Amino acid sequence: MNSRRDFIKQGLMLAGGGLLSGSMGLLADVSQAAPALWRMPDEGEPHAATWMAFGPDEEIWGSRLQAGARDALAAIAGAIAQYEPVNMLVRPEEYDVAARMCGDKVKLIEAAMDDLWLRDTGPVFVKKANGERAAVRFNFNGWGNKQPHADDAMLAGLIASKAGVPLLRSKLILEGGGIEVDGEGTAIITESCVLNPNRNPGVSKAACEAQLKTLLGLDKIIWLPGIAGKDITDGHTDFYARFASPGVVVAGLDNDPSSYDYAVTRRHLGILRNASDARGRKLKIVEMPGPSSIRKKYENDEFAAGYINFYVCNKAVIAPQFGDSKSDSNSRAILRELFPGRDVIQLNIDAIAAGGGGIHCTTQQQPG
Repeated sequence: MNSRRDFIKQGLMLAGGGLLSGSMGLLADVSQAAPALWRMPDEGEPHAATWMAFGPDEEIWGSRLQAGARDALAAIAGAIAQYEPVNMLVRPEEYDVAARMCGDKVKLIEAAMDDLWLRDTGPVFVKKANGERAAVRFNFNGWGNKQPHADDAMLAGLIASKAGVPLLRSKLILEGGGIEVDGEGTAIITESCVLNPNRNPGVSKAACEAQLKTLLGLDKIIWLPGIAGKDITDGHTDFYARFASPGVVVAGLDNDPSSYDYAVTRRHLGILRNASDARGRKLKIVEMPGPSSIRKKYENDEFAAGYINFYVCNKAVIAPQFGDSKSDSNSRAILRELFPGRDVIQLNIDAIAAGGGGIHCTTQQQPG
């Protein structure tokens, strides 16, 4: 079974990456943008739409896991579509399958793609104070050339074009799952991903910060160490820490002493508890432990069993549940407290978790 994470074990290194030439959107070099001109909104701000990709490829996923991932994608899209428009990218040859599974509440858009992880392959949307929107392309290179990505590398430009917004071009290589913001100038980012030589060789933390601050309207970046080489993402932020609101961070906690994340999550908690945001507020940290057990159907060594990878859409939070009734109920209660006034919808997305990702990994918000 070739899961998302298996490519690390196989040592599959593919050509590609670096700054792309050409795009389907309108291009504007980041150097043309004045500092703080653009701002990446918090995920909880109003959305115009959610973007997803009906993209699990049988060669990567295997037929059994591909079928399960498709079911999970349709369930996620259907849940979000109750609250806001959903645009689902789909290969032309799979259009009929996607239409049957997703129904008429999800808009299908034909596109070539390599996989389903649109949080990483799509653009990051930003906006100006006057309401103007744009999309940032971060030159997706298959998480450091670990997976085929020629088609996925073009999706940021395609989505910008379909959304009718200009595409801002960065020199950095990274993924949306590595960036978490509060919408008020603070970001949480993992060093293991963004400062990894497989993305940005020779780029200093200071140089990286300077460009991200300009592109995303940031004043302060809280760096977490993350961990490289254990999963295909090299430790994305959205499996470790998420802003519930400005000044409030919900952080993952792995209580399995045999897991590499046992030490990582505790180190992150220590950093976050001592951190303040761009406005000088000391962060309030809410721990969210993972499940003690999971369902057996898709259980494997790559299974991403964490509750942190939820998605905030208009008036709802779409979150995973793993069949551990106590832990599932605890995560639901935490999310209800953190997001008052929003429905909390828990879904069985085990097949996607078995591929090494979660709900947040499959989605990308377009600000309203």
